[in-house]
Amino acid sequence: MKALGLYDGKIVDKDQPVICIEDRGYQFGDGVYDAWMILNGKHFLRKEHLERFERSCKLLDIEPCYTTQEIEAFSDLLLQQSGIDMGMMYFQWTRGWQSPRSHIIAPGVRPILSGSISPWTPKPAEFWTQGCKTMFYPDERQHFCNIKTLNLLGSIRAINAAAQAGCYEIIFVREDGGRKFVTESAHSNCHAVMDGVIHTAPLGNLILPGITRGVVLRIAGELGIPVVEEFCTPEFFLNADEVFVSAASGIVPVGWIGDKRIGQGPGPVFSRINAVYLQMIENN
Repeated sequence: MKALGLYDGKIVDKDQPVICIEDRGYQFGDGVYDAWMILNGKHFLRKEHLERFERSCKLLDIEPCYTTQEIEAFSDLLLQQSGIDMGMMYFQWTRGWQSPRSHIIAPGVRPILSGSISPWTPKPAEFWTQGCKTMFYPDERQHFCNIKTLNLLGSIRAINAAAQAGCYEIIFVREDGGRKFVTESAHSNCHAVMDGVIHTAPLGNLILPGITRGVVLRIAGELGIPVVEEFCTPEFFLNADEVFVSAASGIVPVGWIGDKRIGQGPGPVFSRINAVYLQMIENN
């Protein structure tokens, strides 16, 4: 089992330096990425993640020089050669290499595809019995959170503040016109349950259209669990019966927001949805 990288169509050692200094992704964060899980030696929800990968490129006017089918083949090769059974597959497009460096995109710049596969460490067992710890954090990110760009400074600052406070995730709170509302988390979408109804932020430019978020809402529909897509206040989350977050790495119940205990930890709505989600993994 070995972590591997891919650069412009070639398999490389994951720690091998291969990026050009004047790559626009390195200098400007001018690019997009996506990632999905390898579970039981198989790609999980790869098709959905690659569709979003392509959509992110279109929103930034990046024209890929490899097709989705070729990226699938690269990911199959990484999986086969790595021998990884449980891991994360990551791919990114940068705008490409441009010299001399300029904010203005030069005609004919060729996008560069890179990627990697790495082993995945399972989450702590107590998450499933007690729930994870989270905290509120001001959402000071840009207004195109719906594009999975390489510009992650806001999320990086937030998740490091969470780590220093002993939290697994943060819950972003954005303020607009004196009104405060929850958007999402640093690397997850977040959901609050009140009286059996799931409340989650609506799609738009303030949240990422999470693949697992979509799966959660689809499962909820199949189970007859009502869903309301609306922005909720931090107080709503604090007083919710349940809170959980969803990302490519799974659906995780929230036990605490700051010092406030949320319900009794993992609740019945989370448990029903997660049971179907785990069955999806088993049947993949």
